[in-house]
Amino acid sequence: MPTEPAPRQADKQAIARAFGRAAARYDRFAELQRISGERLMALSADHPGRQVLDAGCGTGYFSRRWRQQGREVTALDLSAEMLAQARQQQAATHYLSGDIEHLPLPDGAVDISFCNLAVQWCDTLPRALAELHRVTRPGGRVVFSTLAQGSLQELAQAWTALDGSRRVNRFLPAAAIEQACRPWRHQISAEQHCLWFSDVMTLMQSLKGIGATWLQQGRAPGLLGRRRLDALATGYPRREQGFPLSYHLIYGVLYHD
Repeated sequence: MPTEPAPRQADKQAIARAFGRAAARYDRFAELQRISGERLMALSADHPGRQVLDAGCGTGYFSRRWRQQGREVTALDLSAEMLAQARQQQAATHYLSGDIEHLPLPDGAVDISFCNLAVQWCDTLPRALAELHRVTRPGGRVVFSTLAQGSLQELAQAWTALDGSRRVNRFLPAAAIEQACRPWRHQISAEQHCLWFSDVMTLMQSLKGIGATWLQQGRAPGLLGRRRLDALATGYPRREQGFPLSYHLIYGVLYHD
């Protein structure tokens, strides 16, 4: 099955710093994360299990949603600042600083492992899914969402038109994501979603606001100057509704039989 190479090895410290900088304002910009997370909850809400791991919890928005259902929630994040936000809001029952690819939990610790738009930041998807499956007890369920190839294509196109660069993180093809799920009984679904912005500056601020900066060799550049943004806008594929930013969302369910 043809696939493209996996994204470059993630600099976990750079990722943690980027999300840490975004922690205080994250919820103002996290529209896509809320859409995706609600869909994930719907895929797992019928499971009777009481203990939930929110892996890559961010500010704890969905940790809190799980608690409202009467679940016992362990919130885990790579960013200390994100975890502090979750703790401040009393979003979870327990809080853990950790990496999804090396979860600091024993085998079979939870009934549901919930991971909303976080595994795309991991070094390898198979390892991340294997860890989420490991800490889920038999009869439990792993539910995750991630971004696939084709996401942010308008922004990539604009950068290429401007200076021949890409400056957009690379995402795995949908086929490679499905392949990573094959060791277990699973279900995969896909969904296209588009966010619209009035101008390129607002668009770029929204990406920075959720910590989704371009991380190439550990570098996370800040916002661009006005002249550079204006130049970027000239090559951006604008539509009547404004400036689009497309996402190819993949939802996965892994069953621990």
